[in-house]
Amino acid sequence: MKLEVQLIWGTNDDQSPDKNHQPVDPDIKKRLKELPLKWSNYFLVNRKRFDVPPLATKREPLSEKCAIEVKNLGNDSIEVTQFGKGQQVWKGTQALPKGKFLFLGGNAPNATSWLVILKRIE
Repeated sequence: MKLEVQLIWGTNDDQSPDKNHQPVDPDIKKRLKELPLKWSNYFLVNRKRFDVPPLATKREPLSEKCAIEVKNLGNDSIEVTQFGKGQQVWKGTQALPKGKFLFLGGNAPNATSWLVILKRIE
């Protein structure tokens, strides 16, 4: 199973204070605008692609405070665990067919947000 994960920062500010952050791709921005979120701008913090063989587990750090762990359960199903500051903040199981997305999010300081977007590539 080939996956892509993106760590996104949501804000109402026009620019990120981090010059390394880039605006998200237009297709991701469109999908985020369809969700009931209050932020007007989204910036890419990190993007990674990785493989998870059947019945295996892969952990990917996304920042020094955020990581995601994906277990391939077979039959398009995955178990996802998200970590923030070394602690588990979310865990769930769901189907993730090719081309589909899983969106995870939470609050951040100063009325901003973080989002983790997991996409099944193949």
